[in-house]
Amino acid sequence: MSVYTLVERHQLEDFLRHYNLGDLVAYQGICAGIENTNYFVTTSVGEFVLTLFEYLGDEELPYFLELMAYLAEHDIPSAHPLADNEWHYLRQLNGKPAALVKRLRGKDVEEPNLVQCHAVGYSLGRLHTVSKDFSYHRPNERGPHWWKITAKRVLPFMDADDALLLKAELDFQANYQNITLPTGVIHADLFRDNALFEGDTLSGIIDLYYACNDVFIYDIAITVNDWCRLPNARLDEKRVQALFDGYLENRPLTPLEYDTWPVILRAAALRFWLSRLQDQHFPRPGEITHIKEPAVFRNLLKTHIEKTSKITDNST
Repeated sequence: MSVYTLVERHQLEDFLRHYNLGDLVAYQGICAGIENTNYFVTTSVGEFVLTLFEYLGDEELPYFLELMAYLAEHDIPSAHPLADNEWHYLRQLNGKPAALVKRLRGKDVEEPNLVQCHAVGYSLGRLHTVSKDFSYHRPNERGPHWWKITAKRVLPFMDADDALLLKAELDFQANYQNITLPTGVIHADLFRDNALFEGDTLSGIIDLYYACNDVFIYDIAITVNDWCRLPNARLDEKRVQALFDGYLENRPLTPLEYDTWPVILRAAALRFWLSRLQDQHFPRPGEITHIKEPAVFRNLLKTHIEKTSKITDNST
């Protein structure tokens, strides 16, 4: 959500004329996140978030916008996209596809408590449950094939130990690609900065632009790796349990999902280690950029590997 495409005031005013949102009062770029350009927009009738899509095209975006509307209409706290005067969610602004959503109340949390973890788990479980009737489908474009391509790009920049770790983990994960696990629509990026809270009440799940159809337990692992991670690169087991307790109120896990949980935790850490390495070594130009530290997920991956090895050793 860094600012890659600058929007001048007159451009935004022209854009807003296609909506019944009153007059433009103020707007400012949002520096959190890394994928699209986002602005907070205030008009005489309310507050909104404007997103300019930097890489997704018109043919891809209906999946995300329809999903946001679908979730909001099924009691999942998410931002419903706004239709323009011709009932379109999507328009063009400064040469990019663009959409408006109503700005949700609340803020993200840096140190989530057990109640907040339970709430996130509950809503994630509900998302996985209600989305079974969502009619659109989109493959995960940051799955194993993307891992391999991205690894080749970043390996020349890595030191010997990290390169060895990355290659070994790719080989390890390749052994588990043919396991059949429950799938459906997943958020795929439900980090702490993509959830808004008012106190302990979850008021919004945002930034659904990595959403896709993939393995449910992978989505849980992505969420746990961020919400339950401690500064020492280990997981807070109480937070993990709270998140699972909330999730299980909506959807039970299969025995195979429990069995593969340690492997999937590693896969989720690998994916975000790779994406942060790519952003670090191949940054995109922008007025405001926000590049996150890759070592966070390298260290978490190493912790997961260590724990997996102990489980394997104890079972032999």
